[in-house]
Amino acid sequence: MQQAVRKTTNPIDKHVGSRVRMRRLILGMSQSKLADGLGLSFQQVQKYEKGADRMGASRLQHISHILQVPVPFFFEGAPDLPGQPTGFGGAPSPAYVSEFLATNDGLTLTKAFMQIREQKLRRRIVSLVEEIAGDDLI
Repeated sequence: MQQAVRKTTNPIDKHVGSRVRMRRLILGMSQSKLADGLGLSFQQVQKYEKGADRMGASRLQHISHILQVPVPFFFEGAPDLPGQPTGFGGAPSPAYVSEFLATNDGLTLTKAFMQIREQKLRRRIVSLVEEIAGDDLI
């Protein structure tokens, strides 16, 4: 009897999927609407967004057109894979930002903050959050 082999999610596929989800939510687009534009089921879009299914180059190009961003947007902050050369210098990866924005709280907070038009008030909110966070800021 064969034992079932569990397929592991590739970190790049998961990252790209989370960027698709983040951009779709920023635009206020449902999975069904994106799926309709791609000629797919919303379940397939769910699989892409979770990184369970890999997107081909032409599919990613189509998604970038629908979501109105260039293809490289989906790879910004992508994790380094073992054996790959890393970037120059010791700058921290911006992945934590995209991971935060991919959450419901991150997206809600960002949308609400962007609706504040008064620059002085925005700066005061940032100062308050920095004070609450303490010295552990990046």
